[in-house]
Amino acid sequence: MELVLVPIAVALIGGPVMWFLSRFDKRNTEQHGQSIALLTEVRDDMKTVRRRLDKHIDWHAHQSEE
Repeated sequence: MELVLVPIAVALIGGPVMWFLSRFDKRNTEQHGQSIALLTEVRDDMKTVRRRLDKHIDWHAHQSEE
């Protein structure tokens, strides 16, 4: 009889615990998606700053030649 009760007890305890952990994992996945979107935006902004800085440095280089 005890051999039958152990798997039932494990299922009754483990089932809700696994359900809770899976809910937490879904929220974490959403947060990762938001983080990736923000990092992509930052990367694009950095590319813009790099291009502007390169143009500004070129401008100064041409000013010293004149």
